[in-house]
Amino acid sequence: MTKDQFLTRLLSRRRALLAGAAAVGAAGTAGLFAAGTGDTPKRPVLPAAAPPARRPLKPSAYRLQPLTGYGPPRAAPRRTLVRHEPLLKVSGRGRTMVLTFDDGPDPRYTPDILDTLAEYDVRAMFFVCGEMAVGNKDLLTRMSDEGHTVGNHTWSHPLLTRLSRGRIRSEMERTCDVIEEAYGERPQWFRAPYGAWNRAAFQLGAELGMEPLAWTVDTLDWTAPAARTIVGRVENGAAPGVVVLSHDAGGDRSQSVRALRDYLPQLLDSGYHITVPRRHYA
Repeated sequence: MTKDQFLTRLLSRRRALLAGAAAVGAAGTAGLFAAGTGDTPKRPVLPAAAPPARRPLKPSAYRLQPLTGYGPPRAAPRRTLVRHEPLLKVSGRGRTMVLTFDDGPDPRYTPDILDTLAEYDVRAMFFVCGEMAVGNKDLLTRMSDEGHTVGNHTWSHPLLTRLSRGRIRSEMERTCDVIEEAYGERPQWFRAPYGAWNRAAFQLGAELGMEPLAWTVDTLDWTAPAARTIVGRVENGAAPGVVVLSHDAGGDRSQSVRALRDYLPQLLDSGYHITVPRRHYA
């Protein structure tokens, strides 16, 4: 076989191989469009489309997204126990006492009382009336900032035993709303005006999440005695767990302001710890 004949055969075989490969490729491609029976072409199966990309949330929207899977489940809040009589004393370590002030806030006397408490780094309780608080919200804000406890003393200081259940609820609820707005949280304690409690007051107070607190030592400062008389009543009644009742509104309370300046340092020097009570849930 000559060289030319050999080259001619080689090229012919190469063309045949290329033609066969092209035919196989065409058949495979046709299989993608015409499979099964009949000649109707079918569209190729494509992978599922990815979900559309989520638009980024605005910074404020992130706060609306619930967080799940982090930390223990939140327990339902416990209901406040419905008591049949108010608490008179508080528990605490050592010689613990509580100072309470009713009927305010009054811009003529409450700031001076707060100044004295701040001077000795002491916390107290203020049972406020809604009609006084609504015009002196800055004083409630100060009480909150300085760590004092604000309680509910009704809206207009009525005798609850003469009111309907609906009126009692209104007196309490309106005051709760004002306290929450100015103080930052709803009150956890309430005190009936004149110490006049009834079943409705206990039940409604519990429904609003409040514990009833009365007092152990009454300074009777509402009768406007001399400051030294108020000081004597506090010092004679001082004992562990005692709750002292004074007033920062409802009349001339200048003697109450002066008395606090005298008996507070004496109580501290005698080893008493002046504090605010903690809630004890049932």
